[in-house]
Amino acid sequence: MERRLKATIAAVLDLDPDALGDDASPKTIDQWDSVKQMDIVLAVEDEFGVRFRDEAVADLASYRLLRDELAAIGVAAS
Repeated sequence: MERRLKATIAAVLDLDPDALGDDASPKTIDQWDSVKQMDIVLAVEDEFGVRFRDEAVADLASYRLLRDELAAIGVAAS
């Protein structure tokens, strides 16, 4: 799941997936702005076939938070 998540985020941000660490967020990646945040959320939902709660979307502004939310809703870590 982590490799797929990094690949999805990287595709939206036009980055190498290996450049994304656990701390990847708008604070560490210049092109990760509010518009890209929505693009990332939509791409992650599409990639994993899930739907995040609307009230959670704004809080999912980092690789770590997205990974943890996917795990919390039952997406396997493998």
